[in-house]
Amino acid sequence: MSARRPFMLRSLGLGLALAGVSQGSAAQSPAPIRILVGAPAGGTTDTMARALATEMGRALGRNVVVENRPGAGGNIAAESVARAPADGQTLLMSFTSHAINASLYPTLPFDPEKDFTPLTMVSTSPAILVAHPSVPANTLSELIALAKAKPGRLNFAIGALGSSVHLAGEAFKMQSGAFIVNIPYRGTAPAVQDVLAGQVDLMFANVGNVQAHLKAGKLKALGVTSPKRLASLPEVPAIAELLPGYESSAWFGLFGPGRMAPELTRRLSDAARQAVASPEVSKRIAHEGATPVGNSPQEFAAFVNSEISRWAKVVTYSGAKPE
Repeated sequence: MSARRPFMLRSLGLGLALAGVSQGSAAQSPAPIRILVGAPAGGTTDTMARALATEMGRALGRNVVVENRPGAGGNIAAESVARAPADGQTLLMSFTSHAINASLYPTLPFDPEKDFTPLTMVSTSPAILVAHPSVPANTLSELIALAKAKPGRLNFAIGALGSSVHLAGEAFKMQSGAFIVNIPYRGTAPAVQDVLAGQVDLMFANVGNVQAHLKAGKLKALGVTSPKRLASLPEVPAIAELLPGYESSAWFGLFGPGRMAPELTRRLSDAARQAVASPEVSKRIAHEGATPVGNSPQEFAAFVNSEISRWAKVVTYSGAKPE
């Protein structure tokens, strides 16, 4: 066999993979591209994935479908994608837990960096620190002073141990030096209900989950976890105004299996970024209280690496364990 032939075969294989991702054969419809979601149907990650799949399908000229494989903080879906062929047929819509799980779980059946190809960050979603109106603190500084004066008197409702909102609270305690007790729940909804009822004092929650309660005066907002104030809540300070460097936003992103060919990575990333910029997906993201991003694979990869390091410090401080 000539020296050129292996190269020609590799080039032909890549060309066929790209053709399959972009348009398929006129004689036989290709199998749909699958986006695996490690969360139940109906949640924010699932909703965003389905909106993205529709627009990506248009951009690629292919059917793109969503499969829900919830469990283990997203690790079940992630493992399936990590083990999938690097042909662009199986993708992962993941969230902040992709970075948190790297230190939260003692062992993982995959490497969160090496076994995935970052394609783009779809959106970010800051959280908000809310309190029941009966809590005798109306500002962050008053809250911290109260927590330090009466250690263990205040408590946080935790929607899911190891989640981004759980660790937002741990990062807050780590930087403020306040001691606030965690009250874990199995889900955001029951946690919100107990804060509304005054059974628990405080909670970090996604803005979309509590915005109506804030408008109704059933909860009060003390701070947002984004680096700056939100345009939708300009009267609520960023926690970073009091605790410099504080930031804790949930994010959602699209990955492929590791070792995907650069041209295939670019093609899928471009389609995903085009989808994120579309009016339909942007509207859906805004409805979830999030902000569209659509960055490059290189930018997303650098972000994920930095997130893994940042959350490792918080997990170590908190002693958090997976449920």
